Amino acid sequence: MNESKRLRWLPCLAVLLAFSSSPRLCADVVEMKNGARDVGKITSVHEGVITIETEYAGEIKVKQAMVVSITTDHSVSVRLADGTDAIGWVASPAPSKLKITGATKVVECQVSNVSAFWAAGQEDPDIVAKRRKWSYEAGGDVNGRTGTQRQLSTSYHYRAKLASPTDTFQYYTSYTRQEVNNQVSADQFKVGADYADNFTPTRSWYIRDEGGFDRVNFITLYDIAATGFGYDFIKQKTETLTARVGLSYRYDQYVEGKGASLSSAGADFGFEYLRKVHNAQFTDKIAFVPAFQGLGNFVVNHEFAFEMPIDKATWKIATGVANNYYSRPVGGADKLETLYFTRLILTWGAQPPGT
Repeated sequence: MNESKRLRWLPCLAVLLAFSSSPRLCADVVEMKNGARDVGKITSVHEGVITIETEYAGEIKVKQAMVVSITTDHSVSVRLADGTDAIGWVASPAPSKLKITGATKVVECQVSNVSAFWAAGQEDPDIVAKRRKWSYEAGGDVNGRTGTQRQLSTSYHYRAKLASPTDTFQYYTSYTRQEVNNQVSADQFKVGADYADNFTPTRSWYIRDEGGFDRVNFITLYDIAATGFGYDFIKQKTETLTARVGLSYRYDQYVEGKGASLSSAGADFGFEYLRKVHNAQFTDKIAFVPAFQGLGNFVVNHEFAFEMPIDKATWKIATGVANNYYSRPVGGADKLETLYFTRLILTWGAQPPGT
């Protein structure tokens, strides 16, 4: 070969040497029963769902039952359905079978027998899922109207929730003021706390306390404390229905000259229904608190709300109606008070379990 031909081959040899000396480009591969292949980084296998981070579609979640092959290019921690643990690289020697090759042992199993796996050195997702997490939301709105009627209303609310799969603590507060034709038609403030502990998958005990004022109904201070038991008639990720029954203590202090204060033990009944449809959510809550002092003396609080996200992370909008019914109002106030609301809500913090 003459000198000119050697010179022509030199660039090609340089390229080949560069590729042969560079590290092999690898990725995790998940193959489905229908022949589809997802390539990326498997971040977890948990509760029958495989999560894959891809460059072409972001995070993808696939059902484990639809998977026939898993291959990883890095060491992972694996827990099988029988409790066996293994650490190593995962390959599929045959359809629906896995081979986990570690430094000291090799484990073979079916894809369906994998309970969970995660990157080696990271925390077990079951432990992370059981840990209590804080989530927060704050919202407010200002509505006005002019013309036949002049109306101005403002409101805010804040809620902090500490939740795990077995218990939930909530702290909340809200304030609403509304004027119609320069007359105050709503002036309410409330603050409360609620704790519920599930001692079985469907049964719980709870304790709650709520206080505040309602100046339109001439209540300068009220407080309702209650404790009892709850039962989940429906408990799914997208739908829940919970009923509560317990005992309460109710205290109402009225404006001087408008009515005698109430201090009485009573009962406590409540229902809460939640339904998620895609990213939207419906909630319907009702509480019925009858006092033992004086038959027919009770309070009913009801709220229906529809929430829809504005973006994936932090903002959503809620619209709904709140009803407060006092069976024995004082000072000529109406028994039923209805408020319609539309509010912008900011959310942050970890998502509560089941969301």
